[in-house]
Amino acid sequence: MNPLYFQDSYLKEFSSVVTKVNENNSIELENTAFYPKSGGQEHDTGVLIRNNEEFPVTYTGKSGEIIFHELSKTGLQVGDKVVGKINWDRRYKHMRSHTSAHIISAIIHNKLGALITGNQITEEKVRIDFNTENYDPEQLKGFVDQTNKIIELDLPTKSYFISKEEVEKDPALSKLAKGLPQDLTEFRIVEIGQMDKQVDGGTHVKSTKEIGTLEFIKADNRGKNNRRLYYKLIESHN
Repeated sequence: MNPLYFQDSYLKEFSSVVTKVNENNSIELENTAFYPKSGGQEHDTGVLIRNNEEFPVTYTGKSGEIIFHELSKTGLQVGDKVVGKINWDRRYKHMRSHTSAHIISAIIHNKLGALITGNQITEEKVRIDFNTENYDPEQLKGFVDQTNKIIELDLPTKSYFISKEEVEKDPALSKLAKGLPQDLTEFRIVEIGQMDKQVDGGTHVKSTKEIGTLEFIKADNRGKNNRRLYYKLIESHN
């Protein structure tokens, strides 16, 4: 199953069928637009509705290729037809932040030759970890300023799938220090204008101008070659 958010990150509501109810009151669906916590991006929340009865989704996770939805209310059964509604404000902040993280990660990679060692995308802030020998907080603050200028160019974004063989021919498609998963036969590519192109499974906005403005929070020296950058969204143009 290709999750519905791969096809349309802006899908706020969808219809589905319950295929499994687990012991911890998490359920699996025939298809879903809820994004599971993965790749540094936080999970979606929202509700599943059966015949006007709401079942709040408090967490969305992933185990292998299976996406599960933790509910704060029991009662759903296998075969139930449901309508899913995503907490859009939360999701949209994650989309804006994730696209901005790709831009700033590309700048870090291009300017410092650094690989990304980790990231965390939440409603409140974005954290990016990377490996580089030099530590210059003012330079990192400048990278946030450069990202804001790129955002204003209103670059289009798009996503598509290519084979593992094609990805392996272009090492620049992966900016992660840990490399690519070995169990996949095809990979989703997210492209931001001519500025960046990389393997990614998250949700993104259609245009950089939707991101709004970024504000530098702080930089941290995490020890030998380990650096960390924090920033947040302060404005949306949408």
